Amino acid sequence: MTQGVRLIRDVSLAPTEYAYAAVADVPMRAVWAAGACPLDADGATVCPGDVAGQTHQVMRNLADALAAAGAALTDLVKTTVYVASADRADLVTAWKVYREHMDGHDVPSTLLGVTVLGYPGQLVEVEAAAVLPLP
Repeated sequence: MTQGVRLIRDVSLAPTEYAYAAVADVPMRAVWAAGACPLDADGATVCPGDVAGQTHQVMRNLADALAAAGAALTDLVKTTVYVASADRADLVTAWKVYREHMDGHDVPSTLLGVTVLGYPGQLVEVEAAAVLPLP
């Protein structure tokens, strides 16, 4: 976790696998990442019909986008995970893969089942915000 970021857990709220809030003490640099999609280097959607496979690609793409901005998954302070499915099992599958990539960095996150995502065959997308110390 980035120095200056505190993940907030409140014992009066239901226990979850993530913090309910994150506080970033200033001065910090903020990074907002567009939704990471399950696309390969050629722009094709990978792993059609495979929520887990697509989530792995999404998390690799998110890590790469953050790295290009000088950040890492451990600098994240908020994420939203979108899964194009009404089946709760698909959401759980995506969440397990997401958590694997987060390696214990349990930032506030929202997990949503949605009707459709932007690319043909796309099942998963993760958008994120990160903060890190100023250079």
